[in-house]
Amino acid sequence: MKAVLGDVVIAEAPREELISIEGNWYFPPSSVHDELLVESPTPYTCPWKGECQYFTVRSDGQELVDRAWSYPHPYASGIERVGKDFSGYVAFWKEIRVIE
Repeated sequence: MKAVLGDVVIAEAPREELISIEGNWYFPPSSVHDELLVESPTPYTCPWKGECQYFTVRSDGQELVDRAWSYPHPYASGIERVGKDFSGYVAFWKEIRVIE
């Protein structure tokens, strides 16, 4: 699967390596083109996943603030609820299409 913005691939990994949480596909950290993400200072803590790290996606002349996010150190109860360790996995907001 791929996360794409226009014609630019932001992340790519086989479907079996992704994790689906609340309708969002989370890509393994090694599959994400880090050079296209810039850490955002926006704070957020999910009550069951833990502290979130947002990213601005920069690609092809576009800058989409807080359109990618990750949980670097999710709560143990969140990992248990998901059934897999999703530490550092990255998800994307709707402007970034996730396709097969």
